[in-house]
Amino acid sequence: MRDELLSIIEKNSRIAINELAVLLGKEEIDVANEIAKLESEGIICGYHTLINWDKTSIEKVTALIEVKVTPQRGQGFDNIAERIYNYPEVRAVYLISGGYDLLVTLEEKSLKEIAGFVSDKLSTLDSVLSTATHFVLKKYKDHGTIFDKKHEDEREIVTP
Repeated sequence: MRDELLSIIEKNSRIAINELAVLLGKEEIDVANEIAKLESEGIICGYHTLINWDKTSIEKVTALIEVKVTPQRGQGFDNIAERIYNYPEVRAVYLISGGYDLLVTLEEKSLKEIAGFVSDKLSTLDSVLSTATHFVLKKYKDHGTIFDKKHEDEREIVTP
């Protein structure tokens, strides 16, 4: 039940317990208890709403920043990652393979604010060797959700 439950709520965290119970073929109390257990174990870490900010009046700029760092002896990348993710501007931090070590996601109101964060806060950290900033120009799909689905003409073709 656990894997199927996680797959369902990852796609729709607002699904009602009674609907989950039907889909899983379990009692509501069992589903509720399993969700509570998954939350207490830190497997379910939170519930989020995905917003297409381009369709609002709120200005948001998203940047992906590649960060090359010097890992610390005995702790690897964990300490520097923690220092970075504790900044409130930071949306996500990932340890990645390739030419850089960390990928940092930021959301701010302007390019200038992101540039200021990178130069004033991120680049000044002791173990940061270099950064490369990439601005997101348009989101097509995020967290499995397509933002602007093309609506196909569903009318039947009528021929004489």
